[in-house]
Amino acid sequence: MTILLTGGTGKSARPLAQLLLNANIRLFLGGTGKSARPLAQLLLNANIPVLLANRSGNVPAPFKGVRFDWFDASTYQLPFGVDENIDKIYLIAPQVLDPFPHMKAFIDFAIQKGVKRFVLMSAAVLEVGGPLTGKVHEYLASLAVEYCALRPSWFFDGLLLVYAAHIREHNEIANRAGAGLIGWISTDDIADVAFKALTDPVIEQTNPIMVGPELFSYAQITQMLTEALGRKITHRNLSQEEYSQIMVERGMQKDYVEFMSLADVYISQGVEERACNRADIVGKRRLRDFIEENKDAEVWRRV
Repeated sequence: MTILLTGGTGKSARPLAQLLLNANIRLFLGGTGKSARPLAQLLLNANIPVLLANRSGNVPAPFKGVRFDWFDASTYQLPFGVDENIDKIYLIAPQVLDPFPHMKAFIDFAIQKGVKRFVLMSAAVLEVGGPLTGKVHEYLASLAVEYCALRPSWFFDGLLLVYAAHIREHNEIANRAGAGLIGWISTDDIADVAFKALTDPVIEQTNPIMVGPELFSYAQITQMLTEALGRKITHRNLSQEEYSQIMVERGMQKDYVEFMSLADVYISQGVEERACNRADIVGKRRLRDFIEENKDAEVWRRV
């Protein structure tokens, strides 16, 4: 058995891969980013074969690398050329507003190669057949394959990835989420569920909504950041015009800015909170602990 992780540079892939390592399952891992390096070293130390995949195929020694690009169908065959035993795939969508055409093409190709099970990273508020990965979820459900669509709330790591620069430069989180509550969840908790979905003989839950043990607004999060970083951090709610200006200056494409703005508005209207009230799985890790553990991260500390 071989498991292929697509888009494995993401934060959710690293703890999942570490669990797979503990189970002595050979991995096909995508990515050479910072989140993938600790995993790759653990695999190396444990003498478990690992193949790193990214858009260039360039990986640090002594690892093997292969190219994989959602937008280049000619690369879909490359993982299977390296290891023909891939029978399960963990799917992380490309960051586009409509990933379905690309993901469908690869899923169809993978099934032809003998893949029997897919585990899809989706989101708590994305229903079957809805936008983004909701369409992928619907497609997997229509196929004669084993599948699970993981539906977590917002990741802890989003605070570092999305807001760290603005916190560093302006001592604030600025968005359109208002006082809306979010069931922030650890990627380690997500990895626990993904591990079971990939390795259990039978998938128990094909559509689990996953949240953390506590719901927080951004104002509550900035209070935690104030205590951890030792300086005043605030939350500022933006108008659509202000939000667009900030995001475009950061290099985000206009159509994606509109989507992210709408996601914030949904939070302010309680959509995430209602999804959390329907949660199937509640994680164990706490957001406050994550902030404390990462309080010295350079990305949000002033130099």
